Amino acid sequence: MKHLKTTLTALTLAFGVAGFAHAAPIEIKFSHVVAENTPKGQMAIKFQQLIAERMPDKVEVKVYPNSQLFGDNKVLEAMILGDVEMAAPSVSKFNKYTKKLQIFDLPFLFKDMDAVDRFQQSDSGQELLNSLKKKGYVGLGYLHNGMKQISASSPLQVPADAKGKKFRIMSSDVLAAQFEALDAVPLKKPFSEVFTLLQTKAIDGQENTWSNIYSKKFFEVQPYITQSDHGVLDYLVVTSTEFWMGLPDDVRADVKTALNEAIVYGNKVANDKAMADKQAIIDSGRSKVIVLSDDDRQQWIESMKPVWKQFEKEIGPELIQAAVASNQ
Repeated sequence: MKHLKTTLTALTLAFGVAGFAHAAPIEIKFSHVVAENTPKGQMAIKFQQLIAERMPDKVEVKVYPNSQLFGDNKVLEAMILGDVEMAAPSVSKFNKYTKKLQIFDLPFLFKDMDAVDRFQQSDSGQELLNSLKKKGYVGLGYLHNGMKQISASSPLQVPADAKGKKFRIMSSDVLAAQFEALDAVPLKKPFSEVFTLLQTKAIDGQENTWSNIYSKKFFEVQPYITQSDHGVLDYLVVTSTEFWMGLPDDVRADVKTALNEAIVYGNKVANDKAMADKQAIIDSGRSKVIVLSDDDRQQWIESMKPVWKQFEKEIGPELIQAAVASNQ
């Protein structure tokens, strides 16, 4: 009888613990570095809302904007340690983990965001999401910011106008090579310092999307913006392999479905915002937008395109060809 009581007590405890574990939803901490009113911020909130609507008892998403938890430079390390479950750093941040993702920094590779979308949704683009697995990460999707423009303290009509000028870039060897091809001086500086560097004329210019140029007020301290559309600035939504594969199959599938929908929503926000912010800059009269003629644009393409060959071996010629094909 005593043995039976002990067994029943053990079973009760086991079921009680199991019941408690089942009752606690899986927590996903989503860390990012920008404000909530940005495309990335809006995407994260949409993801949080979809999960709350569809899986309230199974999963809880907590969003931490504005580097409240980690900056982009620390978040990937924190993810491996289990201190955060999701983030969306710029694609350039992954260069030290895989050289293939450098493809998104190549100048004049994509003619517009539709081409970027076609490539990212292609077999080649989707395979790239798995290029981080050996480092312990899983790419879950691409989030847009938009095409990049070049701003400067003097007009940039042709490539020769950039000669000798100092441009801030993200930490990317491809972007450094891109400005070196113009005989300009690339400087790897944190995004948070760009406005002050421009304002104090410590640098001559920078490259960024319309929404970043507007929201960070770069247009107020840069009298000229060349509408170059020379590159793309995108983010990679990422998690750790350990966390992702540790989720129950049904939960993982439902979380991915919600995330996919949130990314589609975020990308629409990004596109709408790019157009609205470009117009707001023009309307402000603070910065002149220089529209390139076909001949001038071709000069920029010819000046920067040798960068492709420089990084072809690291990225892979087949991958570059697949990206070029997305322009058709």
